[in-house]
Amino acid sequence: MQLYISPSLRHVTVLPGKGVREFIKVKVGSGRVSYRILLYSLLFFTFLLRFVFVFSTIDSIDGDHSKCSTIGCLGKRMGPKILGRRIESNVLEVIYRILDEPVSKDEVQGKTGVPQTLQEFMSELKQSKLDAKTFALRLREMIVQLEQRTRTAKIQEYLYIHVASSSIPKQLHCLALKLADEHSNNAAARLQLPSAELVPALVDNSYFHFVLASDNVLATSVVATSLVKNALRPEKIVLHIITDRKTYSPMQAWFSLHPLDPAIIEVKALHQFDWISKGKIPVLEAMEKDQRVRSQFRGGSSAIVANDTDKPQVIAAKLQALSPKYKSLMNHIRIHLPELFPSLNKLVFLDDDIVIQTDLSPLWDIDMNGKVNGAVETCRGEDLFVMSKRFKSYLNFSHPLIAHNFDPNECAWAYGMNIFDLEVWRKTNISLTYYHWLEENFKSDLSLWQLGTLPPGLIAFYWHVHAIDPFWHMLGLGYQDSTTLADAETAGVIHFNGRAKPWLDIAFAQLRPLWAKYIDFSDKFIKGCHIRGS
Repeated sequence: MQLYISPSLRHVTVLPGKGVREFIKVKVGSGRVSYRILLYSLLFFTFLLRFVFVFSTIDSIDGDHSKCSTIGCLGKRMGPKILGRRIESNVLEVIYRILDEPVSKDEVQGKTGVPQTLQEFMSELKQSKLDAKTFALRLREMIVQLEQRTRTAKIQEYLYIHVASSSIPKQLHCLALKLADEHSNNAAARLQLPSAELVPALVDNSYFHFVLASDNVLATSVVATSLVKNALRPEKIVLHIITDRKTYSPMQAWFSLHPLDPAIIEVKALHQFDWISKGKIPVLEAMEKDQRVRSQFRGGSSAIVANDTDKPQVIAAKLQALSPKYKSLMNHIRIHLPELFPSLNKLVFLDDDIVIQTDLSPLWDIDMNGKVNGAVETCRGEDLFVMSKRFKSYLNFSHPLIAHNFDPNECAWAYGMNIFDLEVWRKTNISLTYYHWLEENFKSDLSLWQLGTLPPGLIAFYWHVHAIDPFWHMLGLGYQDSTTLADAETAGVIHFNGRAKPWLDIAFAQLRPLWAKYIDFSDKFIKGCHIRGS
Protein backbone atom coordinates (compact mmCIF):
# COMPACT_ATOMS: atom_id res chain seq x y z
CA MET A 1 0.00 0.00 0.00
CA GLN A 2 1.30 3.50 -0.94
CA LEU A 3 0.24 6.87 0.40
CA TYR A 4 0.83 9.93 -1.88
CA ILE A 5 0.33 13.54 -0.74
CA SER A 6 0.56 16.35 -3.31
CA PRO A 7 3.01 19.22 -2.64
CA SER A 8 0.08 21.64 -2.29
CA LEU A 9 -1.50 19.35 0.30
CA ARG A 10 -4.72 19.48 -1.72
CA HIS A 11 -4.71 15.82 -2.82
CA VAL A 12 -4.18 12.59 -0.80
CA THR A 13 -3.90 9.39 -2.86
CA VAL A 14 -3.94 5.75 -1.56
CA LEU A 15 -2.54 3.08 -3.88
CA PRO A 16 -3.51 -0.50 -2.75
CA GLY A 17 -0.81 -2.22 -4.81
CA LYS A 18 0.33 -2.99 -8.28
CA GLY A 19 -2.10 -3.12 -11.16
CA VAL A 20 -5.05 -0.86 -11.67
CA ARG A 21 -4.54 2.43 -9.82
CA GLU A 22 -7.71 2.82 -7.85
CA PHE A 23 -7.29 5.60 -5.41
CA ILE A 24 -9.03 7.66 -2.86
CA LYS A 25 -8.71 11.35 -3.50
CA VAL A 26 -9.52 13.99 -0.95
CA LYS A 27 -9.92 17.53 -2.13
CA VAL A 28 -9.18 20.17 0.41
CA GLY A 29 -11.10 23.41 0.25
CA SER A 30 -8.55 25.78 1.69
CA GLY A 31 -5.06 25.78 3.13
CA ARG A 32 -6.40 26.76 6.50
CA VAL A 33 -8.06 23.36 7.10
CA SER A 34 -5.80 21.06 5.05
CA TYR A 35 -3.74 19.93 8.07
CA ARG A 36 -6.88 18.87 9.92
CA ILE A 37 -8.05 16.83 6.94
CA LEU A 38 -4.61 15.27 6.68
CA LEU A 39 -4.67 14.34 10.37
CA TYR A 40 -8.09 12.65 10.06
CA SER A 41 -6.89 10.72 7.03
CA LEU A 42 -3.82 9.45 8.83
CA LEU A 43 -5.92 8.34 11.81
CA PHE A 44 -8.24 6.43 9.49
CA PHE A 45 -5.40 4.56 7.84
CA THR A 46 -3.79 3.80 11.20
CA PHE A 47 -7.06 2.19 12.30
CA LEU A 48 -7.17 0.21 9.03
CA LEU A 49 -3.66 -1.09 9.60
CA ARG A 50 -4.75 -2.56 12.95
CA PHE A 51 -7.20 -4.80 11.08
CA VAL A 52 -4.38 -5.95 8.85
CA PHE A 53 -2.34 -6.99 11.89
CA VAL A 54 -5.25 -8.80 13.59
CA PHE A 55 -6.20 -10.82 10.50
CA SER A 56 -2.64 -11.79 9.74
CA THR A 57 -2.28 -13.04 13.33
CA ILE A 58 -5.48 -15.10 13.04
CA ASP A 59 -4.11 -16.66 9.87
CA SER A 60 -1.07 -17.85 11.80
CA ILE A 61 -3.15 -19.35 14.65
CA ASP A 62 -5.47 -21.14 12.21
CA GLY A 63 -2.46 -22.93 10.75
CA ASP A 64 -3.01 -21.36 7.30
CA HIS A 65 0.57 -21.08 6.14
CA SER A 66 -0.17 -20.29 2.47
CA LYS A 67 1.82 -17.39 1.18
CA CYS A 68 -0.10 -14.17 0.93
CA SER A 69 0.70 -10.57 1.55
CA THR A 70 -0.76 -8.86 4.56
CA ILE A 71 -3.07 -6.74 2.44
CA GLY A 72 -4.00 -9.85 0.45
CA CYS A 73 -4.95 -11.69 3.61
CA LEU A 74 -6.91 -8.63 4.63
CA GLY A 75 -8.84 -8.78 1.40
CA LYS A 76 -9.44 -12.50 1.83
CA ARG A 77 -10.68 -11.95 5.39
CA MET A 78 -12.74 -8.83 4.92
CA GLY A 79 -13.97 -9.32 1.35
CA PRO A 80 -17.76 -9.70 1.35
CA LYS A 81 -17.85 -10.39 5.13
CA ILE A 82 -16.97 -6.87 6.23
CA LEU A 83 -20.56 -5.66 5.94
CA GLY A 84 -22.92 -7.14 8.45
CA ARG A 85 -21.12 -10.46 8.94
CA ARG A 86 -19.09 -11.72 11.90
CA ILE A 87 -15.41 -12.28 11.30
CA GLU A 88 -14.64 -15.78 12.67
CA SER A 89 -11.72 -18.08 13.20
CA ASN A 90 -12.01 -21.84 12.96
CA VAL A 91 -9.76 -22.39 16.00
CA LEU A 92 -12.66 -22.75 18.44
CA GLU A 93 -14.57 -24.90 15.97
CA VAL A 94 -11.68 -27.36 15.80
CA ILE A 95 -11.35 -27.45 19.61
CA TYR A 96 -15.10 -27.89 20.12
CA ARG A 97 -15.23 -30.68 17.57
CA ILE A 98 -12.38 -32.62 19.18
CA LEU A 99 -13.66 -32.17 22.74
CA ASP A 100 -17.22 -33.06 21.74
CA GLU A 101 -16.30 -36.44 20.27
CA PRO A 102 -17.53 -39.46 22.30
CA VAL A 103 -15.06 -40.70 24.87
CA SER A 104 -14.07 -44.35 24.53
CA LYS A 105 -13.65 -46.37 27.72
CA ASP A 106 -9.99 -47.19 27.11
CA GLU A 107 -8.98 -43.96 25.39
CA VAL A 108 -6.16 -43.03 27.77
CA GLN A 109 -5.98 -46.13 29.93
CA GLY A 110 -2.33 -47.19 30.19
CA LYS A 111 -1.22 -44.34 27.94
CA THR A 112 2.02 -42.66 28.99
CA GLY A 113 3.12 -39.10 28.49
CA VAL A 114 -0.24 -37.55 29.34
CA PRO A 115 0.21 -34.35 31.41
CA GLN A 116 -0.81 -34.93 35.02
CA THR A 117 -1.16 -31.30 36.07
CA LEU A 118 -2.02 -27.96 34.54
CA GLN A 119 1.59 -26.88 35.07
CA GLU A 120 2.88 -29.82 33.02
CA PHE A 121 0.35 -29.10 30.28
CA MET A 122 1.35 -25.41 30.06
CA SER A 123 5.04 -26.33 30.02
CA GLU A 124 4.45 -28.68 27.08
CA LEU A 125 2.38 -26.04 25.34
CA LYS A 126 5.17 -23.48 25.62
CA GLN A 127 7.84 -25.86 24.36
CA SER A 128 5.87 -27.16 21.36
CA LYS A 129 4.11 -25.10 18.73
CA LEU A 130 0.82 -26.98 18.64
CA ASP A 131 -1.90 -26.36 16.10
CA ALA A 132 -5.51 -26.25 17.22
CA LYS A 133 -6.19 -29.95 16.65
CA THR A 134 -3.13 -31.19 18.55
CA PHE A 135 -3.85 -28.75 21.38
CA ALA A 136 -7.43 -30.07 21.70
CA LEU A 137 -6.31 -33.71 21.63
CA ARG A 138 -3.73 -33.22 24.39
CA LEU A 139 -6.21 -31.27 26.50
CA ARG A 140 -8.82 -34.00 25.99
CA GLU A 141 -6.40 -36.76 27.03
CA MET A 142 -5.46 -34.93 30.21
CA ILE A 143 -9.09 -34.18 31.20
CA VAL A 144 -10.31 -37.73 30.50
CA GLN A 145 -7.52 -39.27 32.58
CA LEU A 146 -8.13 -36.85 35.47
CA GLU A 147 -11.87 -37.59 35.32
CA GLN A 148 -11.24 -41.33 35.53
CA ARG A 149 -8.91 -40.94 38.50
CA THR A 150 -11.30 -38.56 40.27
CA ARG A 151 -14.21 -40.95 39.77
CA THR A 152 -12.23 -43.87 41.18
CA ALA A 153 -11.14 -41.83 44.20
CA LYS A 154 -14.67 -40.60 44.92
CA ILE A 155 -16.13 -44.10 44.71
CA GLN A 156 -13.47 -45.44 47.08
CA GLU A 157 -14.24 -42.59 49.47
CA TYR A 158 -17.97 -43.38 49.40
CA LEU A 159 -17.25 -47.09 49.94
CA TYR A 160 -15.03 -46.41 52.97
CA ILE A 161 -17.63 -44.06 54.46
CA HIS A 162 -20.32 -46.68 53.89
CA VAL A 163 -18.28 -49.33 55.68
CA ALA A 164 -17.38 -46.99 58.55
CA SER A 165 -20.94 -45.77 59.08
CA SER A 166 -22.63 -49.15 58.69
CA SER A 167 -20.40 -51.06 61.07
CA ILE A 168 -21.02 -51.16 64.81
CA PRO A 169 -17.98 -49.74 66.62
CA LYS A 170 -16.45 -52.29 68.94
CA GLN A 171 -16.85 -49.86 71.85
CA LEU A 172 -20.64 -49.80 71.40
CA HIS A 173 -20.74 -53.57 71.01
CA CYS A 174 -18.70 -53.89 74.18
CA LEU A 175 -21.08 -51.58 76.06
CA ALA A 176 -24.13 -53.63 75.03
CA LEU A 177 -22.45 -56.88 76.10
CA LYS A 178 -21.34 -55.54 79.49
CA LEU A 179 -24.79 -54.11 80.21
CA ALA A 180 -26.49 -57.36 79.16
CA ASP A 181 -24.21 -59.26 81.53
CA GLU A 182 -24.99 -56.76 84.29
CA HIS A 183 -28.72 -57.17 83.60
CA SER A 184 -28.49 -60.93 84.12
CA ASN A 185 -26.34 -60.78 87.26
CA ASN A 186 -27.46 -57.63 89.08
CA ALA A 187 -31.01 -57.15 90.30
CA ALA A 188 -30.43 -53.39 90.46
CA ALA A 189 -30.03 -53.45 86.69
CA ARG A 190 -33.48 -55.00 86.23
CA LEU A 191 -35.64 -52.36 87.86
CA GLN A 192 -39.13 -51.72 86.57
CA LEU A 193 -38.98 -48.53 84.52
CA PRO A 194 -40.77 -46.50 85.66
CA SER A 195 -41.57 -47.57 89.18
CA ALA A 196 -45.13 -48.66 89.93
CA GLU A 197 -46.19 -45.38 91.53
CA LEU A 198 -45.15 -43.42 88.43
CA VAL A 199 -46.90 -45.64 85.86
CA PRO A 200 -50.06 -43.44 85.73
CA ALA A 201 -47.90 -40.59 84.41
CA LEU A 202 -47.29 -42.60 81.23
CA VAL A 203 -50.81 -41.81 80.02
CA ASP A 204 -51.24 -38.44 81.74
CA ASN A 205 -51.54 -35.66 79.12
CA SER A 206 -50.55 -32.99 81.64
CA TYR A 207 -46.95 -34.20 81.26
CA PHE A 208 -44.57 -33.46 78.38
CA HIS A 209 -44.28 -36.76 76.52
CA PHE A 210 -41.25 -37.56 74.37
CA VAL A 211 -40.71 -40.73 72.33
CA LEU A 212 -37.34 -42.10 71.24
CA ALA A 213 -36.93 -45.33 69.22
CA SER A 214 -33.39 -46.70 69.14
CA ASP A 215 -31.20 -49.78 69.50
CA ASN A 216 -28.13 -47.68 70.40
CA VAL A 217 -27.71 -47.44 74.18
CA LEU A 218 -25.00 -44.75 74.17
CA ALA A 219 -26.83 -42.50 71.71
CA THR A 220 -30.08 -42.89 73.66
CA SER A 221 -28.34 -41.95 76.90
CA VAL A 222 -27.03 -38.71 75.34
CA VAL A 223 -30.50 -37.71 74.09
CA ALA A 224 -32.11 -38.50 77.44
CA THR A 225 -29.43 -36.73 79.50
CA SER A 226 -29.47 -33.61 77.32
CA LEU A 227 -33.28 -33.52 77.43
CA VAL A 228 -33.48 -33.69 81.23
CA LYS A 229 -30.50 -31.47 82.04
CA ASN A 230 -31.79 -28.62 79.87
CA ALA A 231 -35.41 -28.86 81.05
CA LEU A 232 -36.79 -26.11 83.28
CA ARG A 233 -39.31 -28.56 84.77
CA PRO A 234 -37.70 -32.01 84.54
CA GLU A 235 -40.32 -33.47 86.88
CA LYS A 236 -42.92 -32.98 84.10
CA ILE A 237 -40.93 -34.92 81.50
CA VAL A 238 -41.88 -38.44 80.46
CA LEU A 239 -39.48 -40.11 78.03
CA HIS A 240 -40.78 -43.27 76.33
CA ILE A 241 -37.83 -45.29 75.01
CA ILE A 242 -38.74 -47.94 72.43
CA THR A 243 -36.16 -50.55 71.53
CA ASP A 244 -35.94 -54.01 70.00
CA ARG A 245 -35.79 -57.37 71.73
CA LYS A 246 -32.00 -57.79 71.65
CA THR A 247 -31.30 -54.29 73.03
CA TYR A 248 -33.99 -54.31 75.72
CA SER A 249 -31.81 -55.82 78.48
CA PRO A 250 -28.81 -53.48 77.94
CA MET A 251 -31.15 -50.48 77.66
CA GLN A 252 -33.03 -51.37 80.84
CA ALA A 253 -29.77 -51.98 82.68
CA TRP A 254 -28.35 -48.59 81.68
CA PHE A 255 -31.33 -46.54 82.82
CA SER A 256 -31.80 -48.65 85.94
CA LEU A 257 -28.23 -47.91 86.98
CA HIS A 258 -28.22 -44.31 85.64
CA PRO A 259 -31.57 -42.75 86.70
CA LEU A 260 -32.45 -39.26 85.48
CA ASP A 261 -34.67 -38.23 88.39
CA PRO A 262 -37.01 -36.43 88.66
CA ALA A 263 -37.82 -37.17 85.01
CA ILE A 264 -39.80 -40.33 84.27
CA ILE A 265 -38.13 -42.86 81.96
CA GLU A 266 -39.96 -45.78 80.39
CA VAL A 267 -38.02 -48.52 78.58
CA LYS A 268 -40.15 -50.83 76.47
CA ALA A 269 -39.40 -53.33 73.73
CA LEU A 270 -41.58 -53.50 70.65
CA HIS A 271 -42.72 -57.02 71.39
CA GLN A 272 -44.16 -55.75 74.69
CA PHE A 273 -46.72 -53.51 72.99
CA ASP A 274 -50.19 -55.06 72.82
CA TRP A 275 -50.77 -53.57 69.36
CA ILE A 276 -47.68 -55.32 67.95
CA SER A 277 -48.74 -58.75 69.23
CA LYS A 278 -52.28 -58.65 67.80
CA GLY A 279 -51.46 -59.88 64.31
CA LYS A 280 -49.90 -58.81 61.03
CA ILE A 281 -48.13 -55.48 61.30
CA PRO A 282 -47.91 -53.41 58.10
CA VAL A 283 -44.50 -51.99 58.96
CA LEU A 284 -43.02 -55.48 59.39
CA GLU A 285 -44.48 -56.66 56.08
CA ALA A 286 -43.18 -53.55 54.37
CA MET A 287 -39.69 -54.11 55.73
CA GLU A 288 -39.65 -57.71 54.52
CA LYS A 289 -40.71 -56.65 51.01
CA ASP A 290 -38.23 -53.80 51.03
CA GLN A 291 -35.37 -56.12 51.94
CA ARG A 292 -36.28 -58.63 49.22
CA VAL A 293 -36.60 -55.97 46.53
CA ARG A 294 -33.39 -54.20 47.50
CA SER A 295 -31.39 -57.44 47.42
CA GLN A 296 -32.81 -58.22 43.98
CA PHE A 297 -32.36 -54.86 42.32
CA ARG A 298 -29.52 -53.21 44.20
CA GLY A 299 -27.04 -56.02 44.82
CA GLY A 300 -24.27 -55.80 47.36
CA SER A 301 -21.73 -53.05 47.81
CA SER A 302 -19.22 -54.84 45.53
CA ALA A 303 -21.69 -54.95 42.64
CA ILE A 304 -22.60 -51.30 43.16
CA VAL A 305 -18.99 -50.11 43.17
CA ALA A 306 -18.14 -52.22 40.10
CA ASN A 307 -20.73 -50.37 37.99
CA ASP A 308 -18.81 -48.36 35.37
CA THR A 309 -21.76 -46.32 34.12
CA ASP A 310 -23.24 -44.80 37.28
CA LYS A 311 -22.01 -41.43 38.48
CA PRO A 312 -20.25 -41.37 41.87
CA GLN A 313 -23.23 -39.58 43.46
CA VAL A 314 -25.58 -42.34 42.27
CA ILE A 315 -23.23 -45.00 43.64
CA ALA A 316 -23.15 -43.14 46.98
CA ALA A 317 -26.95 -43.12 47.10
CA LYS A 318 -27.12 -46.86 46.37
CA LEU A 319 -24.54 -47.59 49.05
CA GLN A 320 -26.48 -45.51 51.52
CA ALA A 321 -29.58 -47.55 50.69
CA LEU A 322 -27.74 -50.58 52.07
CA SER A 323 -27.28 -48.91 55.46
CA PRO A 324 -28.66 -51.06 58.29
CA LYS A 325 -30.71 -48.17 59.65
CA TYR A 326 -32.99 -48.31 56.63
CA LYS A 327 -33.73 -51.94 57.46
CA SER A 328 -34.24 -51.22 61.16
CA LEU A 329 -37.72 -51.33 62.59
CA MET A 330 -36.75 -48.37 64.77
CA ASN A 331 -36.64 -46.19 61.67
CA HIS A 332 -40.18 -47.09 60.56
CA ILE A 333 -42.11 -47.30 63.80
CA ARG A 334 -42.94 -43.58 63.99
CA ILE A 335 -45.74 -44.03 61.46
CA HIS A 336 -47.63 -46.07 64.11
CA LEU A 337 -47.41 -43.62 67.01
CA PRO A 338 -51.22 -43.24 67.35
CA GLU A 339 -51.57 -47.01 67.80
CA LEU A 340 -48.57 -47.33 70.12
CA PHE A 341 -49.77 -44.53 72.41
CA PRO A 342 -53.58 -44.59 72.19
CA SER A 343 -54.06 -42.49 75.37
CA LEU A 344 -51.79 -39.59 74.43
CA ASN A 345 -52.95 -36.46 72.62
CA LYS A 346 -49.60 -34.91 71.73
CA LEU A 347 -45.96 -35.97 71.85
CA VAL A 348 -42.54 -35.03 70.50
CA PHE A 349 -40.68 -37.71 68.56
CA LEU A 350 -36.87 -37.62 68.78
CA ASP A 351 -34.16 -39.34 66.74
CA ASP A 352 -31.19 -40.86 68.56
CA ASP A 353 -28.60 -38.72 66.71
CA ILE A 354 -29.72 -35.39 68.17
CA VAL A 355 -28.59 -33.30 71.14
CA ILE A 356 -31.03 -31.09 73.02
CA GLN A 357 -29.61 -27.75 74.16
CA THR A 358 -32.65 -25.95 75.54
CA ASP A 359 -35.91 -26.50 77.37
CA LEU A 360 -38.43 -28.09 74.97
CA SER A 361 -41.61 -27.49 76.98
CA PRO A 362 -42.54 -24.42 74.82
CA LEU A 363 -43.20 -26.84 71.96
CA TRP A 364 -46.50 -27.70 73.65
CA ASP A 365 -47.58 -24.06 73.37
CA ILE A 366 -47.25 -23.99 69.57
CA ASP A 367 -50.59 -23.68 67.78
CA MET A 368 -50.53 -26.39 65.12
CA ASN A 369 -53.52 -24.88 63.26
CA GLY A 370 -55.14 -28.28 62.86
CA LYS A 371 -52.02 -29.89 61.38
CA VAL A 372 -50.58 -33.22 62.48
CA ASN A 373 -46.82 -32.78 62.14
CA GLY A 374 -44.90 -29.80 63.49
CA ALA A 375 -41.54 -29.79 61.71
CA VAL A 376 -38.76 -27.50 60.53
CA GLU A 377 -38.86 -26.87 56.79
CA THR A 378 -35.67 -27.50 54.85
CA CYS A 379 -36.19 -25.37 51.74
CA ARG A 380 -35.11 -22.01 53.11
CA GLY A 381 -32.29 -20.80 55.29
CA GLU A 382 -28.78 -19.35 55.22
CA ASP A 383 -27.08 -22.71 54.78
CA LEU A 384 -27.99 -23.48 51.16
CA PHE A 385 -26.28 -26.86 51.30
CA VAL A 386 -28.58 -28.10 54.06
CA MET A 387 -31.64 -25.88 53.74
CA SER A 388 -32.38 -26.21 50.03
CA LYS A 389 -34.45 -29.41 50.00
CA ARG A 390 -37.74 -29.70 48.15
CA PHE A 391 -39.84 -32.67 47.06
CA LYS A 392 -37.73 -32.99 43.92
CA SER A 393 -34.70 -33.62 46.16
CA TYR A 394 -36.23 -36.89 47.40
CA LEU A 395 -38.86 -38.06 44.92
CA ASN A 396 -38.33 -39.20 41.33
CA PHE A 397 -40.35 -36.73 39.26
CA SER A 398 -39.36 -38.45 36.03
CA HIS A 399 -41.82 -41.16 37.08
CA PRO A 400 -45.38 -40.24 35.97
CA LEU A 401 -46.93 -41.49 39.20
CA ILE A 402 -44.94 -38.94 41.18
CA ALA A 403 -45.14 -36.17 38.57
CA HIS A 404 -48.93 -36.35 38.35
CA ASN A 405 -49.56 -36.21 42.09
CA PHE A 406 -47.03 -33.84 43.63
CA ASP A 407 -45.36 -30.48 43.15
CA PRO A 408 -41.58 -30.81 42.72
CA ASN A 409 -41.05 -27.40 44.33
CA GLU A 410 -43.07 -28.21 47.44
CA CYS A 411 -40.97 -27.44 50.51
CA ALA A 412 -39.54 -30.49 52.28
CA TRP A 413 -39.25 -30.87 56.05
CA ALA A 414 -37.12 -32.92 58.40
CA TYR A 415 -37.52 -35.87 60.73
CA GLY A 416 -35.50 -35.82 63.93
CA MET A 417 -37.51 -33.51 66.18
CA ASN A 418 -41.21 -33.50 65.36
CA ILE A 419 -44.33 -32.48 67.26
CA PHE A 420 -47.20 -34.88 66.53
CA ASP A 421 -50.80 -34.05 67.35
CA LEU A 422 -52.11 -37.58 67.77
CA GLU A 423 -55.74 -36.45 68.21
CA VAL A 424 -55.78 -34.91 64.74
CA TRP A 425 -53.70 -37.75 63.30
CA ARG A 426 -56.30 -40.35 64.29
CA LYS A 427 -58.88 -38.50 62.17
CA THR A 428 -56.77 -38.78 59.01
CA ASN A 429 -55.66 -41.57 56.67
CA ILE A 430 -51.94 -40.74 57.00
CA SER A 431 -50.83 -44.26 57.91
CA LEU A 432 -52.86 -45.82 55.10
CA THR A 433 -51.40 -43.33 52.63
CA TYR A 434 -47.91 -44.18 53.85
CA TYR A 435 -48.33 -47.90 53.14
CA HIS A 436 -50.16 -47.31 49.87
CA TRP A 437 -47.13 -45.44 48.50
CA LEU A 438 -44.71 -48.00 49.91
CA GLU A 439 -46.60 -50.63 47.91
CA GLU A 440 -46.49 -48.45 44.78
CA ASN A 441 -42.75 -48.10 45.23
CA PHE A 442 -42.35 -51.89 45.44
CA LYS A 443 -44.42 -52.32 42.27
CA SER A 444 -42.18 -49.76 40.55
CA ASP A 445 -38.99 -51.61 41.54
CA LEU A 446 -38.10 -48.89 44.06
CA SER A 447 -38.05 -46.26 41.31
CA LEU A 448 -40.28 -43.69 43.07
CA TRP A 449 -37.55 -42.90 45.58
CA GLN A 450 -34.29 -44.57 46.57
CA LEU A 451 -33.98 -44.84 50.31
CA GLY A 452 -35.18 -43.92 53.76
CA THR A 453 -38.48 -43.24 55.47
CA LEU A 454 -38.55 -39.50 54.75
CA PRO A 455 -39.77 -39.75 51.10
CA PRO A 456 -42.91 -41.76 51.98
CA GLY A 457 -43.27 -39.53 55.03
CA LEU A 458 -43.28 -36.44 52.80
CA ILE A 459 -46.09 -38.04 50.82
CA ALA A 460 -48.11 -39.34 53.79
CA PHE A 461 -47.99 -36.00 55.65
CA TYR A 462 -48.68 -33.96 52.49
CA TRP A 463 -50.84 -30.97 53.57
CA HIS A 464 -50.55 -32.09 57.22
CA VAL A 465 -47.34 -30.23 58.18
CA HIS A 466 -47.07 -27.09 60.28
CA ALA A 467 -43.74 -25.27 59.89
CA ILE A 468 -42.01 -24.38 63.16
CA ASP A 469 -39.10 -22.05 63.87
CA PRO A 470 -35.72 -23.41 62.61
CA PHE A 471 -34.32 -22.68 66.07
CA TRP A 472 -35.89 -25.91 67.23
CA HIS A 473 -33.98 -28.13 64.81
CA MET A 474 -30.56 -27.48 63.23
CA LEU A 475 -29.69 -30.11 60.63
CA GLY A 476 -26.69 -31.35 58.72
CA LEU A 477 -24.08 -31.85 61.44
CA GLY A 478 -23.44 -35.39 60.23
CA TYR A 479 -22.72 -34.79 56.55
CA GLN A 480 -21.01 -31.42 56.24
CA ASP A 481 -18.53 -29.64 58.47
CA SER A 482 -19.21 -26.05 57.47
CA THR A 483 -21.35 -25.50 60.58
CA THR A 484 -19.25 -23.78 63.21
CA LEU A 485 -19.32 -24.62 66.89
CA ALA A 486 -20.62 -21.13 67.68
CA ASP A 487 -23.53 -21.49 65.23
CA ALA A 488 -24.44 -24.95 66.50
CA GLU A 489 -24.53 -23.72 70.10
CA THR A 490 -27.27 -21.23 69.24
CA ALA A 491 -29.79 -23.92 68.19
CA GLY A 492 -32.32 -25.53 70.50
CA VAL A 493 -31.75 -28.99 69.01
CA ILE A 494 -28.84 -30.06 66.83
CA HIS A 495 -29.11 -33.07 64.54
CA PHE A 496 -26.16 -35.20 63.40
CA ASN A 497 -28.11 -36.52 60.43
CA GLY A 498 -25.78 -38.03 57.85
CA ARG A 499 -22.96 -40.56 57.91
CA ALA A 500 -20.62 -38.82 60.38
CA LYS A 501 -22.42 -39.79 63.57
CA PRO A 502 -20.81 -38.39 66.72
CA TRP A 503 -20.11 -41.86 68.13
CA LEU A 504 -18.10 -42.87 65.04
CA ASP A 505 -14.46 -42.18 64.26
CA ILE A 506 -15.52 -40.31 61.12
CA ALA A 507 -17.39 -37.68 63.16
CA PHE A 508 -16.41 -34.05 62.63
CA ALA A 509 -13.97 -33.24 65.41
CA GLN A 510 -15.07 -29.65 65.96
CA LEU A 511 -18.72 -30.65 66.48
CA ARG A 512 -18.31 -33.85 68.48
CA PRO A 513 -17.81 -32.05 71.86
CA LEU A 514 -21.43 -30.84 71.68
CA TRP A 515 -22.48 -34.49 71.91
CA ALA A 516 -19.68 -35.87 74.10
CA LYS A 517 -20.26 -33.43 76.96
CA TYR A 518 -23.35 -35.41 77.98
CA ILE A 519 -21.31 -38.58 78.57
CA ASP A 520 -19.71 -39.33 81.92
CA PHE A 521 -16.37 -40.75 80.85
CA SER A 522 -15.57 -41.76 84.42
CA ASP A 523 -18.46 -44.27 84.41
CA LYS A 524 -17.19 -47.84 84.81
CA PHE A 525 -19.03 -49.12 81.73
CA ILE A 526 -17.78 -46.24 79.57
CA LYS A 527 -14.22 -46.63 80.80
CA GLY A 528 -14.34 -50.41 80.56
CA CYS A 529 -15.21 -50.20 76.86
CA HIS A 530 -12.61 -47.48 76.13
CA ILE A 531 -15.20 -44.96 74.94
CA ARG A 532 -13.48 -41.60 74.65
CA GLY A 533 -14.57 -38.09 73.94
CA SER A 534 -12.23 -37.51 71.02
